[in-house]
Amino acid sequence: MRTDFKEALIRLLVLSCIVLLMAAGCKSRSSKATIEEELTGNISISGAFALYPVTVRWANEFKKIHPKVQFDIAAGGTETGVNDVLSNKVDLAMFSSDFSEEKQKKLAGFVVAKDAVLPTISAANPYIEEIKGKGFDLLTFQKIFVTGDYKSWDEVLNLEVKRKLNVYTRTDACGAGRIWASYLGAQQDDLLGAKVFGDNGIADALRVDKYGIGYNNLAFVYNWETQSAYEGLCVVPIDLNGNGKLEEQELFYDSLCKVVESIENGTYPSPPARELYLVSNGKPKRKLVVEFLKFILTDGQIIVNNTGYVEIPSDVIEAQLNSLQSN
Repeated sequence: MRTDFKEALIRLLVLSCIVLLMAAGCKSRSSKATIEEELTGNISISGAFALYPVTVRWANEFKKIHPKVQFDIAAGGTETGVNDVLSNKVDLAMFSSDFSEEKQKKLAGFVVAKDAVLPTISAANPYIEEIKGKGFDLLTFQKIFVTGDYKSWDEVLNLEVKRKLNVYTRTDACGAGRIWASYLGAQQDDLLGAKVFGDNGIADALRVDKYGIGYNNLAFVYNWETQSAYEGLCVVPIDLNGNGKLEEQELFYDSLCKVVESIENGTYPSPPARELYLVSNGKPKRKLVVEFLKFILTDGQIIVNNTGYVEIPSDVIEAQLNSLQSN
C-alpha cells in the first residue's frame, strides 16, 4: 500500500513538472508574439500652434512605450494642417477652431483637450498695474482690434500723455485668430494690427514693444513648469461683466492652474476658450494612428492636465474610443 502511494505521488510530481514546463513554454511564446506585434512606423502631424506643445509630449511618451515609432510634428497654423491632411501629406492635423464647418470636408475630428486664447501685452508696459487692476471689457477689445476707434493708450486708459497703441495679429490662418475674432464678433480677416507669423511671433513682438497688445494661445503665455507667465509677457484681464473693475471671481490670471480652472468651470468665456482637435482625412484606418489616438484619449489625458491644458469629459472620451474601436 505504501509502495502504491509512493508511486502515485511520484507520478503526480512528474505530471506537475510537465504542466509547469508547458506553461513556461506558452508564456515564452506569448512574450515572443508581443514582441512581434510591437508598433513600428511613422506618424506625421501638422497644424495649430495651440496643440503643438502637448502633441510633442504625447509623442515622446508614446515612444517610451513603442520606441520604434517615429514622429514628424510641425506647427504652421490650423489651415496649414487642414490642407496637409486633405492632401494626405500628414496623418493628422492639429486643429484649434470650431470644427463644425470642417465636417463638411469629410474630415474626422477627435477632441483631445481644451484651452483658450488670451489677450496679451508686454510685461514692460508702463501702465501694467492699472491694466491689471481694472482689465478691459469686450467693447474695449473691439475698439482696439476691430473698429480701430482706440489708436493710443491714452484713449484706452484716459491718460494725459499720448502713447501710440501698437496692435499685433496673426498673418497665418489660425485657430487663435479665428477664436479671438469670434469672441469680438468678427472674422480673423477683420482683425487690425501688424501681422506676424505664429504664436511665437506675437509673443516676441510684445517682449520688445512695451506699447504693444496682441493675443496668444494659453500654452504660449504660461510656463506649465513654473505656473507663471513667460518672461516678458502679461495677460490683460477681461472685465467679464463690463462694470469697469475686476471682481474676485475675475481674478485668476496669477497662475496657470487658476486659469485652467476658470476655463474648466466656464468662468473664462467660450470663445475665446475652445476645444482642440486632432483631425484625420476620413476615419483613421492605420493601426498605428488609431493606437496613438487611443493613447491620447486614455493615459495621455494625464499629460493634458500636467501640461496646462484642460482634460476632456469622460463621456466624450468614451464615445470617441468606441468610434475608434469599430475600426
